[in-house]
This record gives sequence, C-alpha cells and structure tokens, in this order.
Amino acid sequence: MRWAKTSERNYKLFPVEHSKLPNMVQPGDLIGHITAEASALTGIAQGTPVIAAGSDKGCETIGMGVTDTSMVSLSFGTTATIQTTTKKYMEPLAFMPAYPAPIKGHYNPEVEIFRGYWMITWFKNEFGQKEIQRAEQAGVPPEEILNELLREVPAGSMGLMVQPYWSPGLKFPNAKGAMIGFGDVHKRAHVYKAVIEGLGYGLYDGLLKIEKVSGKKVLKAAVSGGAAQSDEICKITADIFNIPMVRGKTFETTGLGAAIITAAGLGIYPNLDQAVKNMVSYEQTFMPDPENHLLYSKLYNSVYRKIFPSLTKLYSEIRDITGYPEKPE
Repeated sequence: MRWAKTSERNYKLFPVEHSKLPNMVQPGDLIGHITAEASALTGIAQGTPVIAAGSDKGCETIGMGVTDTSMVSLSFGTTATIQTTTKKYMEPLAFMPAYPAPIKGHYNPEVEIFRGYWMITWFKNEFGQKEIQRAEQAGVPPEEILNELLREVPAGSMGLMVQPYWSPGLKFPNAKGAMIGFGDVHKRAHVYKAVIEGLGYGLYDGLLKIEKVSGKKVLKAAVSGGAAQSDEICKITADIFNIPMVRGKTFETTGLGAAIITAAGLGIYPNLDQAVKNMVSYEQTFMPDPENHLLYSKLYNSVYRKIFPSLTKLYSEIRDITGYPEKPE
C-alpha cells in the first residue's frame, strides 16, 4: 500500500506532495503505544499498544461478521448503508469509490441513503407527539411506541410509496423525497410504515447493485444501528430482501469491529477470520415471509424503480424555481 507516484493519474488529479501526507499502514498494524501524556489525559495505561483499525462503517461491517460477498451489512443509522467485503475493487454506483476494508487487501463497496433512519426522528418530531407523550408516561423510548404503528398496517401500506431522498446524495444532487399513492384510507400509521418500506426499497436497490457488480448472490444480511433494535423494521427489511436477516448481540458493532481488528493485530487470535468467529455472535434471525416478499417485489419493480426516473426532470424544475437545494458550484 502506497501513495500514487508523481507519474500516475491519481497524483496528477490530486498533486499533493508526499512530504505533506501521513504514512500509510495496514489495518491491524501496531502504530505506537500510549504515551505518559496521553495516559494522564485519558486514563488509559501508559504503554498500551495502539492498533490501526478502519473506517467507521468498515469496522461496523466486520463487527457484523461480514467478511465476503455472501453477506451484506445493513446499517440502520442516521445514514442508512448497505455494504459488503470483497477482494475485488468494485463500484456499485459508478464513480462512488469503495472504501479500503479493515481486512488487508479487501474493499467495502457501499450504497448509502444520506437521510436514512434519521427519517424516524423526522416523523416522530413532526407527526408523533401522541407517541412521544405515551412514551414519557410509560418510561420507554418513543420509537418503541412507534413500532405499534408498523403492526397496524399491512405490507405495502395499501399502496402508499415513499422515495426516501429527504437529503440528496452525492450521485444525484437534485433528488428529492416523494410520497405517492395517497387515498382517503391512509392515516399516520400508513405514512410511517411507507417511510420504513421506502428505506427498505432503497437498500434493496443497493443489494441488487452489489450483486450485479460482484456477480454473486448474497445469501444473508446482518443488521446493526439504532433502528435495528426494532423487530418490526428488521422483519419488514427481511421481507423486502427475501433473505435471512441476523441481528447481533450488540448494536455497537463499530466498536466491536475495532476490537476484533485489535485482537487479531495483537495476536490474541491467529488471524482476522478466527477473531470474527470467536467475537461475533447473533441473537436473532428474521426470516422473510414469501407472501409479503411477492407483494414487495411487485411494488419495487413496477413502482419504486420508476419513481426517480419519472420525477427527475420535475426535481430539476423545482430546484430552478425555488432555489432549493442550491446548485453545486
């Protein structure tokens, strides 16, 4: 692993002098020890080894046990992501580069929804005052009460569909969110479930892109992040994906992934694979419902996939008229 030479394309695109760049190290490499000053500031024992790990999402993926393309990791966080681990460099979205993985010589191809499960907070703040009050009285998180709304509504939300681009991504800066299919039968619960299903469709779109560029079928998904604490959200996603969803014993899988890399780097386990096998465990598996998946598959292929291309021109016109979002310089 090295920085690009001055004769290479990447250097010509970004001509930063090598003297101004940090040294590059591999994940799991020992990069130093805690100094006396750092120990005094942090409480960490002086001399504690410092091991290079990886990106936040990369560590999260390792912490979910995803070490090859037979699995994907789903991060149900503020930014929703689907990611896998592969030896081959690939871009599920053209010109959106894959991150170097915390496994040496591997990459983490990724598709993300920028305002992902933040949309739960958006819905809660704008429409969930009743659930917030009930949660305060019961001493539980509002999201736990919101799960009841998901159980009230059948799969497919009676035709209400959401395109979850409340914040445009880098690839499509003019994209906007959309809700279509409203009828007089729809209530708040339908809107909330349609939001969750829309995020599921968006991540499923990422799954298909990953399978296309890898040429391999994904057999299982691991879920993590705040929204993964909801059985209902995990089940909806499993129904959309039509593959088993496994949930680990901890939701803090980024920290677990960093610990796995550290354990392998220190030789506690002979290699990263053994560290993953010994340190990752799953508490629950969500199996897809074939009938629900058939419905979701029809809605995805016949409706969801067509929403963005059908509305792209209108999004641009909205931006031109209102000035929002601002055009990039």
